[in-house]
Amino acid sequence: MGLIHIELFATLDLVAQAPGGPDEDPAGFSFGGWQAPLLDEVAGSQVLAAYEGTDALLLGRRTYDIFAAHWPHQEGGEDNEIATLFNRIPKYVASHGNPDLSWAGSTQLGPDLAGAVREIRDRHEHIKVVGSLNLVQTLLREKLFDRLDLWLHPIVLGVGKKVFDGGEVPTNLTLLEPPVASSKGTVYLRYGLADGTPATGDMTAPDRGAGHDD
Repeated sequence: MGLIHIELFATLDLVAQAPGGPDEDPAGFSFGGWQAPLLDEVAGSQVLAAYEGTDALLLGRRTYDIFAAHWPHQEGGEDNEIATLFNRIPKYVASHGNPDLSWAGSTQLGPDLAGAVREIRDRHEHIKVVGSLNLVQTLLREKLFDRLDLWLHPIVLGVGKKVFDGGEVPTNLTLLEPPVASSKGTVYLRYGLADGTPATGDMTAPDRGAGHDD
């Protein structure tokens, strides 16, 4: 069985809407492209490393449309490595509509999204979910993910769609490797899904911090 990796770029108040550019999601959101001023070589190298071994993309409709309009035209350019990867591997699209699937290797998932994702997990080794916040809410609710890669950027927006925006359920995560900080203050955190649900405890008790197993 393969691993589903959720990759998200977020602010300190966990807004993940439209990090890439001002036209990515212009309706009612005036901070599109907030990530660009905070990129540096450290963050860029971490992003490239995060895609190593990726053999499929799982995307929501909006993110798919943005990617399909951009990445087929980027091979040979500054982002050739990611462009070549994205253009080569299968793309799976979660959508209730009729997306244009002309990007090579694209397939629309059926109405049973959870079942379709489980089938994809059996078919591939490393499935990457990028952006796609509505899809992410479903994956969080169903616990249909194995890794959560979270880039926290040192800004607060106060508006916008957030990473945890109503789809999540009580879940334990474990930090898989030490955090990495860039020179501009972006922190990369890689978590893995863990068993059980969050424990509770009493901070005044002698054994505080031990919690209770469910």
